Amino acid sequence: MPEWLVYTLASVLVCVLVVTATVLRHRRVAVDEDTSETPDVLEYMVMMVGVVYAIVLGLAIAGVWEARTAAEDTVQREAQALYEIDQRLDVYPAAFRTQIKEHIDAYARHAVTAEWPALKDDLPVDGTGAELLRKIRSDIAHHTPADELQAQAYQPLLDQVAAADDARHQRLDTSGTTLPPALWFGLLAGALVTLGLLYTLQIRRSARELLLATTFSALVVFLLFLVWSFDAPLGHSGTDSAQPLSDLLTTAV
Repeated sequence: MPEWLVYTLASVLVCVLVVTATVLRHRRVAVDEDTSETPDVLEYMVMMVGVVYAIVLGLAIAGVWEARTAAEDTVQREAQALYEIDQRLDVYPAAFRTQIKEHIDAYARHAVTAEWPALKDDLPVDGTGAELLRKIRSDIAHHTPADELQAQAYQPLLDQVAAADDARHQRLDTSGTTLPPALWFGLLAGALVTLGLLYTLQIRRSARELLLATTFSALVVFLLFLVWSFDAPLGHSGTDSAQPLSDLLTTAV
């Protein structure tokens, strides 16, 4: 299911629940109930709960955003290392360049079409990618430089293979969710408490107050959606985060 559809359905559902609960409450309210006054203690509690929840929610968004940015940088480093290998091969014979480029193409294709779907679904990743990198490293290490230019490119090529391998391991390590289940429980429970306080404030059925309640509810849902969306460093759907490797695959063909 697309992420925008998840957010839309969640926002509509919460707003409908808020309006429905408010309308039903006022249908059952006593005729002589005074809804014009709110206890000072209740207002203080609402303010404190809102401030604390906003701080926790802000820290959660900052944490998952940092993890998403780090994952994108890792994928970019992985693709850049493979691109550097491809470009530095121009001093080697054509047959050797073709051999290494085939391995790079196979690695990029496997990462995009096999590893990304597995990481998205929290499934184990096989060793095909590591084996393809090993072949690249082995081919370069066992090729004797024929001249000074090849000798100068030899060690930088091996360094780039090591950089790609390191970036791949970091990508696999950071593919899971960022936030622990306990923090997710706190975020969801805090959202329920915060929204529940709307009813304790004795909201009336005026258009202005209902609009305020639904807008606030939609904001809370949107912030929780941001946390959920960024909680998967490599994304919840598709292979958009694999674009650097996809671009490498296009140029390597």
